[in-house]
Amino acid sequence: MSAHTAGERVREVLLLCGVAAALIYVGTDIVAAVMYPGFSFTDQAVSELFAIGAPTSRLVVPLFSLSSVLLLGFAGGIAASSEGNHALRLMALMFAGSAMVAIVLWNFFPMHMRGSARTFTDTMHLVLASNPFVWVTLVIGAAAFSNWFRWFSIAALIIILGLALFAFHYAPALDTGQPTPGLGATERLSQYAYQAWQTGLALMLLGKTKARAG
Repeated sequence: MSAHTAGERVREVLLLCGVAAALIYVGTDIVAAVMYPGFSFTDQAVSELFAIGAPTSRLVVPLFSLSSVLLLGFAGGIAASSEGNHALRLMALMFAGSAMVAIVLWNFFPMHMRGSARTFTDTMHLVLASNPFVWVTLVIGAAAFSNWFRWFSIAALIIILGLALFAFHYAPALDTGQPTPGLGATERLSQYAYQAWQTGLALMLLGKTKARAG
């Protein structure tokens, strides 16, 4: 195998890390919600699955962390695919930043379960969960491409932003341990839409890599 071919293989693996990261995140969320007695997939937040004292925390934190490590690999794949494209290089940095923020969030700043006293950990959880790197990747995706992916990025940005703004009004109820009907569904639609966009980006770049190799 030539050095060029080996490099292409490494690039392909790194790009596939973006798909794997999305699948692990979504799969972990679904499995953990099923395993958590009494958990409402439609009414409770993803963060409650790894909250301090949650029975699924020991499952969710390592798998979400693995997803974020794979996201770092994906960032490397994007950088390797940039070939002088400054927008893609910036996007790679944003994905790396998003992954690092997530790793810190999962491992060091989980929220408390409902009904518990709020502390600095909960405040930091809210700050980190806003993760501005996510929004920047979508904006770059809308600006950097002129094909179907531009419109995909614009649609994803509008949907995710709209759902995020709608979910914001649940914050006081969640903070005080009150019922939050629809919070889980709203949040998951937003997060799953982003994971779908991330997967689309990975597959598009992978297709370009294979086309060049061919």
